Amino acid sequence: MALFGFIGVGNMGSSVLKASYKTFGHDNIIYFDQSKERCLDIKSSLNISPEKDNISLVNKSRYIILVVKPQYISNVLDEIKGHVKPDHIIISMVAGVSINAIKKALGNDIRVVRAMPNTPALILKGATGISFSLDSYSEDERALIDRFFSSFGEYEIFDEDLMNAVTCACGSSPAYVYTFIEALADSVVSLGIPRDKAYLLVAQTVMGAASMVLASNEHPGVLKDQVCSPAGTTIAAIKALEENGFRNAIMKATDACYNRANEMTLQSQTDK
Repeated sequence: MALFGFIGVGNMGSSVLKASYKTFGHDNIIYFDQSKERCLDIKSSLNISPEKDNISLVNKSRYIILVVKPQYISNVLDEIKGHVKPDHIIISMVAGVSINAIKKALGNDIRVVRAMPNTPALILKGATGISFSLDSYSEDERALIDRFFSSFGEYEIFDEDLMNAVTCACGSSPAYVYTFIEALADSVVSLGIPRDKAYLLVAQTVMGAASMVLASNEHPGVLKDQVCSPAGTTIAAIKALEENGFRNAIMKATDACYNRANEMTLQSQTDK
């Protein structure tokens, strides 16, 4: 029996599967996806053939990783219910779908770990929030789950009522960063810097600044102040950002993201 069975191997599912492959080995990974093209990609890159269907996958794995789009989760749960047993552990990476919704579909005795990763998991630099169902997990199970999530980045554990906020913190926010990189690069291209060099300078700066936050343990405001010389260029730029509502725009984006995540969670709880 394999340790991990992946239902869904799109961009996120395939990246997590490949990270797990490096950590746990060929014999501990199985998968299934409705897309033959996605299955062919995994088969050609890792020499692992797909299972014939989701039921076969459930019967052959201990940890079932759900990495499908929210609109498909109800059908998947309907398909595998009755085959998932109490010794299975479900790891759900489906946005907005609560632990209770999965238990309602599969049975209250089924253990569920809800997770919200982000796309930098594709390069093993992911940030993931996870929440455990209020069930019993052995030390060995906790240790294996730790190895699994650590294989593609960093993770933190939260109470489930914070998971939609985690979506704002790391799930959706890479898109904000990409938008910032694009906007800043466009602005310096208008000043004459070639586009390829603009993207390199800006992206490296974002990566370096983020690394400074993590490595220094300084408050981001302190690091910002260290760049802002009196009457200098940076404080002039910060003043312009404040005048144009930069912080408020980020907070409004978070509000919109959080409200939509709550809507999706509510919908998952009312689905059959």
